[in-house]
Amino acid sequence: MTSAAPATHIAQTPGSAPADCPVTRPPEPPFVPPSPYSKTAPFGGFWFGTESLWTAVPSNGAWAGLSYNSGYTQKIFWWRKGYSWTAEPEPELTVTAQRLDAPVPVVTGSKATNAYSYEIGSAMLVGVEFPTLGCWEITGAYSGTELSFVVWVAP
Repeated sequence: MTSAAPATHIAQTPGSAPADCPVTRPPEPPFVPPSPYSKTAPFGGFWFGTESLWTAVPSNGAWAGLSYNSGYTQKIFWWRKGYSWTAEPEPELTVTAQRLDAPVPVVTGSKATNAYSYEIGSAMLVGVEFPTLGCWEITGAYSGTELSFVVWVAP
């Protein structure tokens, strides 16, 4: 992972994306995952993707208040119809992040692991450490399917 000093560019309103960051908005019609997954996305977000690969995106387009060590850390859950956390404890999911509003090297997420809870079902989990605040495009790739979304990493 790349490390750099935190950026000084801050959104106009804490936790909101600036107008020049094309954050992903809820699709119309909304994506509804197949049973047995909840029709409501966790973490106050919305579902984004297809049955082949989906994730929960924040409703306001921003991840704010992330912990900072050598970067801003976020755990990202990913789902796929038929994925089993017991059958595939280390899924072949790769996640990358590219900053859209500044020249920063591409960031690669951690090795994927499995996750399960009654609330979210069977999921894949990857940690991403963003070296700076800003506008980021996140791309997940799993079993021949890619899914990208844009978020604002806010202070």
